[in-house]
Amino acid sequence: MGTRFQSFLLVFLLSCLILISTALCERKGDGTIRIGLKKRKLDRSNRLASQLFLKNRGSWSPKDYFRLNDANADMVPLKNYLDAQYYGDITIGTPPQKFTVIFDTGSSNLWIPSTKCYLSVACYFHSKYKASQSSSYRKNGKPASIRYGTGAISGYFSNDDVKVGDIVVKEQEFIEATTEPGITFLLAKFDGILGLGFKEISVGNSTPVWYNMVEKGLVKDPVFSFWLNRNPQDQEGGEIVFGGVDPKHFKGEHTYVPVTHKGYWQFDMGDLQIAGKPTGYCAKGCSAIADSGTSLLTGPSTVITMINHAIGAQGIVSRECKAVVDQYGKTMLNSLLAQEDPKKVCSQIGVCAYDGTHSVSMDIQSVVDDGTSGLLNQAMCSACEMAAVWMESELTQNQTQERILAYAAELCNHIPTKNQQSAVDCERVSSMPIVSFSIGGRTFDLSPQDYIFKIGDGVESQCTSGFTAMDIPPPRGPLWILGDIFMGPYHTVFDYGKARVGFAKAA
Repeated sequence: MGTRFQSFLLVFLLSCLILISTALCERKGDGTIRIGLKKRKLDRSNRLASQLFLKNRGSWSPKDYFRLNDANADMVPLKNYLDAQYYGDITIGTPPQKFTVIFDTGSSNLWIPSTKCYLSVACYFHSKYKASQSSSYRKNGKPASIRYGTGAISGYFSNDDVKVGDIVVKEQEFIEATTEPGITFLLAKFDGILGLGFKEISVGNSTPVWYNMVEKGLVKDPVFSFWLNRNPQDQEGGEIVFGGVDPKHFKGEHTYVPVTHKGYWQFDMGDLQIAGKPTGYCAKGCSAIADSGTSLLTGPSTVITMINHAIGAQGIVSRECKAVVDQYGKTMLNSLLAQEDPKKVCSQIGVCAYDGTHSVSMDIQSVVDDGTSGLLNQAMCSACEMAAVWMESELTQNQTQERILAYAAELCNHIPTKNQQSAVDCERVSSMPIVSFSIGGRTFDLSPQDYIFKIGDGVESQCTSGFTAMDIPPPRGPLWILGDIFMGPYHTVFDYGKARVGFAKAA
């Protein structure tokens, strides 16, 4: 009787495990693989850690966001993974070792903490890969390092079987991280990163997991798609579909745009509107990246300042900005009224130089200069460029000169802190404007409920804008980075076969 009961219990438990596994990962009859995503709840400790990371991440500059495909340039996008909300599970090795990862379209490598990570505190708070316990492990040993503004993830490459859903990628190359930067991954809810970007930005020229899925015929179509559940009351975080799309995840038709620069999922976008009013900044086109590795939406300081003003976000008062408007405002207006190119206005008044495409800081220093004048010139030039765009935008609305100058001076108070979010009044959220993006000839609206993060309830609630500023200079910029704030309201398709990205209203 006892033996029979034990056998029944064993079968019952195995059945339960199969059901649980099926719920988290499911292969449909249409040949697609679905990976259930977990959603991290925003709280004050996570937000505080995120802000602390941004404040102390060191000497980073926008040029670090990109790297060329060469041996001396292995920089990955320096984004704040502490803001990431969505992650899922994979396994590595035989028998399988489970890890929680961010499925990141903004990078291309798979890395996991190694059991040989001894000196980084972060490794002791996350699952670690144990090569000695996997019969399918193959030694590689090639050194790997991914630099960040506050340090580097370093280690070495290894090969083992990686299971994503019920897809097994044999002998996949990945990084065993033996050191990790402190606070970034110490407080993270995930163990590592699974990159879904192009091989062109893969550190060590390693073949990404997604490439192997396609090349080995493990998926039906060379397409994967994201559905991110934005309902805070729902336990389900969302779903990634490898090999196609799920019609239940979206409404209507997708609008597709071609990838313009392989590496990131980068494409062209048109102008941005605030409450139906064109900003004019991207009237001649901007670039954008669909990035599942961040919850934020990042754009040029000029436009983020305009958004901050419209939603009442608290920014930094820029003395240089006000000095430019006070001293040169009328001269700039006269140049713009004379149909002068806004990009040349600041060089004409002597604040910037002009390199044929855009204004640049003159950066003139004397032999005895301590370096501060160069920084001042750069700040004045940047402030002038922003003011020129603001003024041109108001001129198209037929505003008076007095109104335009007052508006420009007012915007100076809302210039955002670089790469950081701005606080807003929670009671004003319902009255904040719609922010609209033009992609592929179609308008994509974001409501305040889409772009405002709210933590807590009642009098203790805190609200922050999901818009952050980062200026990428030409030829790669101006650039927008569309994270979960955009990919939540809009179901996103990454079509590797046709090198395009598609957006449709999420179900």
